[in-house]
Amino acid sequence: MRLAPQPSAQSLRLIILLILVMGVAPSPALTAGCPTRCVCDDQLVVQCAGQHLTAFPTDLPLATRQLIISNNRIMELPPLLLNYLSDLVYFDCSNNSLTEISESTFGNLRKLAYLDLSFNTLMRIDDRTFGPLSSLVMLRMTDNPGLSDIHPDAFGENSGLQVLDVSRNNLTELNISSLIGLATLRSVGLSGNPWSCDCNNEDLCLWVHIEGFKFQDEGQTVCGGPPGLQGERLGELGLQLRSQCHQGLGSWDYLYCIAIGFVIFAAGTVSAWAIGVVMVVYERYVKKKSEQMNPDDEVEQEAGPGMGGGGSQQAKPHGNGDLKNPGHTVV
Repeated sequence: MRLAPQPSAQSLRLIILLILVMGVAPSPALTAGCPTRCVCDDQLVVQCAGQHLTAFPTDLPLATRQLIISNNRIMELPPLLLNYLSDLVYFDCSNNSLTEISESTFGNLRKLAYLDLSFNTLMRIDDRTFGPLSSLVMLRMTDNPGLSDIHPDAFGENSGLQVLDVSRNNLTELNISSLIGLATLRSVGLSGNPWSCDCNNEDLCLWVHIEGFKFQDEGQTVCGGPPGLQGERLGELGLQLRSQCHQGLGSWDYLYCIAIGFVIFAAGTVSAWAIGVVMVVYERYVKKKSEQMNPDDEVEQEAGPGMGGGGSQQAKPHGNGDLKNPGHTVV
């Protein structure tokens, strides 16, 4: 019986090397490639910050969980490329040249928890901009000098949002209808905006007054107008605006109501009198018309009192009447 040949020392070294190589196989992030001028590590983090990029990087690993493209000159976030990153959790694109974000930009980023859009040139935020981000926890959108309009429903679907920072923009008004419904919201940054402290911002000022603990730099969240209220803290004006914007009736208001009531009463009285006069005239007209249509009945009514036994007879010059007249009968 022949024995199997023993493996040589070289063969053993090759087998051991193969086992070691298989044990340290590169991560999916590295096997999928890495964009030029970016650094990708085995923790699924892609670092492209400060690389003077003018366009969104391509060839991103599909398994990327953290993407940092801050401090570049990127002007647009292409939805087609960005939405391939369905596992993205952390996205920092601050300090770029973004001017707008479409409704489809974040369409497939349902796991995204952190988003930083600070230090860009955004102008407005539409109602569906952040709608798909159902897992969003922290949103930073500070230092956009042209940002003056945020849609009232912009955050309506971000039920898990805990931190929102819109400091140092150009906001004068903010509809809080969708914000006050976020039960998890615990920190809001509003300072550095030229807030207009009038009745349009009454709810915002009252919210800051009631839940001041939620607001970062609440002491620096001040009015930009009107002139008489510049520099006043929003939280201190909540109750004042509430009373001013919902004032009770003054003396002139009561006089006006009395005058209106008198006019209504007079108009009703005149109308009732006019209707009564018309009804009386109409009744007399109908009665007269009826009498003209029945002359025989009228004649009988005139002759009737002279014929009755109990009635008085009108004296005639010829005693018992004219006997030659067949229409009369001697009693």
